[in-house]
Amino acid sequence: MPELSPRRRQLVLAICCMSLLIVSLDNTVLNVALPSMQKELHATVAGMQWTIDAYTLVLASLLMLAGSTADRIGRRRVFRTGLVLFTLGSLLCSLAPNLESLVAFRMVQAVGGSMLNPVAMSIITNTFTDPRERARAIGVWGGVVGISMAAGPVVGGLLVDSVGWRSIFWVNLPVGLVALLLTWRYVPESRAPKPRRPDPVGQLLVIALLGSLTYVIIETPSAGWTSPRILTFAVIAVGALAGLLLYERRRTEPLIDLRFFRSAPFSGATAIAVSAFAALSGFLFLNTLYLQNVRGLSALHAGLYMLPMAALTFVCAPLSGRLVGSRGPRLPLLVAGVAMTACGLLFAVFGAETDNVLLFTGYVLFGLGFGMVNAPITNTAVSGMPRSQAGVAAAVASTSRQVGGTLGVAVIGAVLAAGVAGTGSPRGAAYADAFVDAAGPAWWILTGCGVSVLLVGALTSGRWARETARRTAQRLETPAAASAGDQASAGSRA
Repeated sequence: MPELSPRRRQLVLAICCMSLLIVSLDNTVLNVALPSMQKELHATVAGMQWTIDAYTLVLASLLMLAGSTADRIGRRRVFRTGLVLFTLGSLLCSLAPNLESLVAFRMVQAVGGSMLNPVAMSIITNTFTDPRERARAIGVWGGVVGISMAAGPVVGGLLVDSVGWRSIFWVNLPVGLVALLLTWRYVPESRAPKPRRPDPVGQLLVIALLGSLTYVIIETPSAGWTSPRILTFAVIAVGALAGLLLYERRRTEPLIDLRFFRSAPFSGATAIAVSAFAALSGFLFLNTLYLQNVRGLSALHAGLYMLPMAALTFVCAPLSGRLVGSRGPRLPLLVAGVAMTACGLLFAVFGAETDNVLLFTGYVLFGLGFGMVNAPITNTAVSGMPRSQAGVAAAVASTSRQVGGTLGVAVIGAVLAAGVAGTGSPRGAAYADAFVDAAGPAWWILTGCGVSVLLVGALTSGRWARETARRTAQRLETPAAASAGDQASAGSRA
């Protein structure tokens, strides 16, 4: 990629952030619309889970393919294609006649979305070559997540109450078209000097693993663990995981380079991303259903209730980016872990959802924690990797987020569905009475996610962890030399 002027670099960053805005906004807006969609489409809790997880599942399955493909054939080309597909998918979602069609069109959206965030991050990584500038750019990138969280519930609630849930997908159309035109004009093309070859077998194994695992988690409450269908998909998930680990290790250029995970910060960023985004998706899923189905709030009022969480995320995300740039990722990760754990305990132990003061305190704590966690995840994932593999490294980090989001909705939704089974209509008194008790185990799961962020963040952000990142980067830049070194080391041990 040619060296760009400071003004042109900022413009490229703005264009990339527009793609993140529509992808992130789509999820936060959709959560507020879930009860309205559930009522109109006569959907179960599992049906609502699939409207979210069909999107995140396809996104997670294709992100690494999109990242490596962009490195190979051109990042701007893949980015433009993603904008077209995402915008088209949004239009189709707004026209969906039933739940099955909506789920299918969400998958079209996800195919486009898989070409946006990791490719945009790769473009940013190759545009901002100075580490401090890159950290600040990633802080802005994280701030866009805060904007989407701040605007999503309110905008979604306003649209749902005034026009209907279908209008939430219309927001993506003008933003997607403007981003497409600006990309065509201002984003330069770039490729990796030595891109990876395609890995269709690895891609199929990833799809089989994530798809079967998600199906098992979502459908088990209704089908039961002894169902032949559930057992079959469980076996597929285990087999796909084993096959992925064995097959990818033997490939010269795998879809998932397992050597990345020799870096403790990279492995830590992956685990933290899964935990943090599982907590986020589960948190939004629980609170949206609680506020509208149990408390009887409108979509707009439910969005306003969650505004403290969104506002703290909006404020803390760029602050976290600056802290990462000046002091490293350790402090933001520790703050995030403590805040998210405290939030989970507030709901699990003290029943915060039944008291407005505790409820808003929980929202503030979660917004603080999630606002702090995103920038260190992204910066840690890409900072220690060679720029030639930036697309793949960014895709792994983005995949971890989506896997976390998928698992969060699947697990929390399954726990909730098991607790409210047989209580009748979501608007009924029996459902409302059962909801708080059913959500209790879910809050303990979210507390565990916060503890994971805290412990893994502390473990993988110190001097030892940075040394593993340095050694991993050397191996990735000089694979032949690293291989020879490993062989010599093995010979000396023998």
